[in-house]
Amino acid sequence: MSLLDRKRRQNLSDGLPAKKSEGGYEYMSGFGNEFASECLPGALPEGQNNPQRCPYGLYAEQLSGTAFTAPRETNQRTWLYRIRPSVKHYPFQEEEAGHFTSDFKDVPVTPKQLRWKPFDLPAADGVDFVKGIHTLGGAGDPCTRYGAAIHIYTCNSSMANKAFYNADGDLLIVPQLGTLFITTEMGKMEVSPNEICVIQQGIRFKVDVTGASRGYMLEVWGNHFILPNLGPIGANGLANPRDFLTPVSHYEDVETEHVVVAKFQGKLFSAKQDHSPFDVVGWHGNYAPYKYNLKNFMVINATAFDHADPSIFTVLTCPGQLEGTALCDFVIFPPRWAVQDHTFRPPYYHRNCMSEFMGLIYGNYEAKEGEFQPGGGSLHSIMTPHGPDANCFTGASNAALNPVRVADNTQSFMFESSLSLKSTTWALKTCEKVDDDYWKCWQNLPKLFNPDQK
Repeated sequence: MSLLDRKRRQNLSDGLPAKKSEGGYEYMSGFGNEFASECLPGALPEGQNNPQRCPYGLYAEQLSGTAFTAPRETNQRTWLYRIRPSVKHYPFQEEEAGHFTSDFKDVPVTPKQLRWKPFDLPAADGVDFVKGIHTLGGAGDPCTRYGAAIHIYTCNSSMANKAFYNADGDLLIVPQLGTLFITTEMGKMEVSPNEICVIQQGIRFKVDVTGASRGYMLEVWGNHFILPNLGPIGANGLANPRDFLTPVSHYEDVETEHVVVAKFQGKLFSAKQDHSPFDVVGWHGNYAPYKYNLKNFMVINATAFDHADPSIFTVLTCPGQLEGTALCDFVIFPPRWAVQDHTFRPPYYHRNCMSEFMGLIYGNYEAKEGEFQPGGGSLHSIMTPHGPDANCFTGASNAALNPVRVADNTQSFMFESSLSLKSTTWALKTCEKVDDDYWKCWQNLPKLFNPDQK
């Protein structure tokens, strides 16, 4: 049996074999599965988690994503079998965090509609993923473990012998420009535009790039992302569990200096160590990073009349404190058919008890074509009115209601949160990307009221 055949046999999860991506990386299929993966045969102990002596002289280390006593159906943890335990490093030292922050106490407050032009790529070389993170806004506190933050990343350099982990919460990464080659403790992922990935609290990773890269990132504190309940939709639809891919094990046995950067209580700290942090030879559990291709989303939409609420486009949700109210949702607006009769088909005018941040990966967003650009964004705060611009309203109000394709060659998305998000000074001033004329797109909406004509 070849090494590849043996590895395929070893990387099984709930009866589903490892998949192979176009980039050559292997993955296991499923969402929240009990995965098991090993690079060497027998690296995972049989029948127990931490034997007196682990196979191959490895160390057993548990990574807990929930409290020990969390209900079984929500309990998340993974056992790692590694060449050295992660505790083997020099002391942490605080380092400059730049515009990467979790502190929203002393920032400007405004309820106005905000739109950003595409964020600049780095002007200088040598900007890696961590250095290129800029916080747009957020709310809450990672110390009390409830809240969220929205970031932009722009980078042009790989992290090399550097790793990062977020002790505060989970990261949902949305590439917009450039493919990310991500090495994690559990294995490698290739994440391209129109794909997303989630790297949970505490998991160490590094990002390699081949050129200028840009994207969006949602950080949540206090809970993990889950698939939304489907209710009367039934057993299938939206983001199907089998389309989520978790990497198979991969290890480095490298004895050179590495730096591990930690985000802890909103600040950055770094620690040196004399070996690679990616030395996990095998692992098993249900707490592991994953990626998802947005083209696999099974769209549900209105087929008779009216514009359905955008919650039908929810890919992942991070539950909040109130039942049915998310801390954060990740929602997409994918290519689809519009077929409703006697209906204004674009998004309706809206005031929401949630905050809505929108980004555009590529294409033209239907409600504001040409003005809302890939690599930019918009924020409509709690109860701030928003909706289609004047051109969209006029066109859709007079269009023939034939079946039409919507959003072809386009992918926009929304981070929606029950939190009242504050924008950072960098977002409002320093980045110099705020579109000060955004409010004007609604000023040409005509008065059409006529009390004598129904």
